[in-house]
Amino acid sequence: MEDVEVVIVGAGSAGLAAARLLQQEGRSFRLIEAMDRIGGRAWTSDAPFGVPFDVGCAWLHAADRNPYFPEAEAAGWTLFHHDMNVDHLYFGSERASTEEIAEMKAADARLHAIIEAHDDNDDRLGSLIEKGSSVRAAATFCGPMDFGKDPDEISVTDYRSAADLDPNYFTKEGFGALVARFGADVRVTLSTPVKRIGWGGPGVVVETPKGTIRAQKVIVTVSPAVLAFEEISFDPALPVAHVEAFFDLPMGMLTKIPVEIKGTRLGLESFADMLVERHARHDLYFLCFPFELDLMVGFVGGDFAWEMEAAGTEAGVDFVTDRLADIFGNDIRGKVGRSMMTKWGGERYVRGAYAAARPGKAGARETLMQPVGECIYFAGEALAGSLIQTCGGARLSGEAVARQVIAALS
Repeated sequence: MEDVEVVIVGAGSAGLAAARLLQQEGRSFRLIEAMDRIGGRAWTSDAPFGVPFDVGCAWLHAADRNPYFPEAEAAGWTLFHHDMNVDHLYFGSERASTEEIAEMKAADARLHAIIEAHDDNDDRLGSLIEKGSSVRAAATFCGPMDFGKDPDEISVTDYRSAADLDPNYFTKEGFGALVARFGADVRVTLSTPVKRIGWGGPGVVVETPKGTIRAQKVIVTVSPAVLAFEEISFDPALPVAHVEAFFDLPMGMLTKIPVEIKGTRLGLESFADMLVERHARHDLYFLCFPFELDLMVGFVGGDFAWEMEAAGTEAGVDFVTDRLADIFGNDIRGKVGRSMMTKWGGERYVRGAYAAARPGKAGARETLMQPVGECIYFAGEALAGSLIQTCGGARLSGEAVARQVIAALS
């Protein structure tokens, strides 16, 4: 492998964005990806259901600031604005009353007001959540279904730093397909995990099973979990503050369990939001029949999502089917067709959905935004400012770091 100015590790949204900018500026680079495809956690596949399905990220969050949104519009893709309001709420198998849904929405507003005003030493989001079923339903959205963590594992400071992501859109053709389209003209070396980055001398030496690349700079876009598990070693060791930051930004989990429902819409409108609140945070959210497809897309989040992935696809699909039967009756079982469960926790080169700072550790993001030895730079959704945990934010992070690198090379 030839020497270049920059090596980029990871061909997800951030890595593709950095590569495109370097390419536009006429800089030499190599983009290295451990998996056998580009896109990272943005992945659209028609294998499960015969139509485009986003195995990874699906919402085009913050469309007014998301660079992918105008590209989807320009391509003439089918877009739907999703208001993210709970349309149907159940406590177990019992449908919530109009008053209970109103209380949940009021509790959500109270919680966000408390978060904005919070200045206590206790940085756990769980410390701010009131008692009561309707209140806990509101907390489910801001915790497991939003941040991918249970409230006691979420930093209030970190949560508060994230922007309101409205307006949110879906695209029928798939967000992952949009990211793949964005990166189609970038040369990528696939199925090539980086094993070691040496930075003791001038520049960096990046070692892979296919050879060694020497460069002046390296941009690392893999998830903090991949780095915490030492999938990539650094020689010499990175500063302690950077290593600690990997562990202070553990991956949250949001797992999808979509099931095909044949011959009925269950009285639900397309894109309706349905939340089923249960004991011990075994909660389940459904995105109902998006784009009139025969799919009820179930989501579980936080610790329960990790447990579900460990239990396996069959257990996950049974759980979703049982909850639908609780609400709509046993006849629904005969209408369930194809199904699947996403398994990002078991994907070696990802290890989760997206990063969420531990309570008291929100500063870890700022730490990782600082280059090491003027040659190692980090980028990705974990370092996307107010658009953390989003694919669009990852792209903006990759572009920002690429500009830093270009300026340093000049």
